[in-house]
Amino acid sequence: MARTATKIAPAAEVVTDADLPGLPAATVAANQLAVMHSKQEAAAQAIATEIGYEGSLTIGALEDEIRFYQRRTVESLLELGKRLLVLRELTPHGEFEKRVEFLGFSYRSAARFMQAAAKTAKSANLALLSTQVKSASAFLELVTHDDDVLENLKDIDDIDRMSAGELRNAIRSLQGDLEAKDAVLDKTQKKLTNLQVQLKKKVVADTDWPDALEPVSDQVAAAGRKIAQAISELETCRITLFEVAQDIPEEQRPKYEAALAHIAEVYEQALSRAEAGLTKERTTFDKSLGAYAPEAA
Repeated sequence: MARTATKIAPAAEVVTDADLPGLPAATVAANQLAVMHSKQEAAAQAIATEIGYEGSLTIGALEDEIRFYQRRTVESLLELGKRLLVLRELTPHGEFEKRVEFLGFSYRSAARFMQAAAKTAKSANLALLSTQVKSASAFLELVTHDDDVLENLKDIDDIDRMSAGELRNAIRSLQGDLEAKDAVLDKTQKKLTNLQVQLKKKVVADTDWPDALEPVSDQVAAAGRKIAQAISELETCRITLFEVAQDIPEEQRPKYEAALAHIAEVYEQALSRAEAGLTKERTTFDKSLGAYAPEAA
């Protein structure tokens, strides 16, 4: 009778870290990459929530939708800007500008679209105007202005038919009116001084206080416009600096970036002074006049 051959299973080969010296480092790198991706996705989700974007959060889908919205209507301009903002958060550092160029437009244009989307998400006036203005270039003109100007523009009947140039002229006219009003308000300072004297003398005559205090209310509103205008000017300076950087030859970039260090220092000082002043005024307001604010009631 023939004997059945005995099959012997091969011994299992055990692989240790010593056999693959690069394995621990590769594991650490993979973990670090996973953490980085997680942070990018969280940042992208945060900016998507802030600007009201509800679409896909993958790079491929975002690029496809960006191409779709490149028709340049105001609505598509804003949708394009939203997707660029999210794409920027998902893109590894240093690669966003290349992706923008690959999509077929300049970084300067991308920056304007992103600014428009971010500002429209925060401004009710700009959001309303986005439904009225038909020209993309005209709407981009609006984005650079503060809410005081936008508040007056939304009541113009033919704004939907205005070109960027016509809208620019209308804005200049409105700004001139606001400046003239502020000049008149400055002249009310003497009236305010007289009112202060009356208050200190405890004038208790039957006074129509809403009308008597109207100069104070107007002066406060004018001060608020000046603060908003100053912030808008700072923002414009910052955006302009980086727009200019896109056209600078590589050999000039080191000198330009060195100059930016000085401007950044001046910018930081301006912000610090403004923050300190506003913090002090906010604290004083909360402890005094803030008690009469509607929220407190």
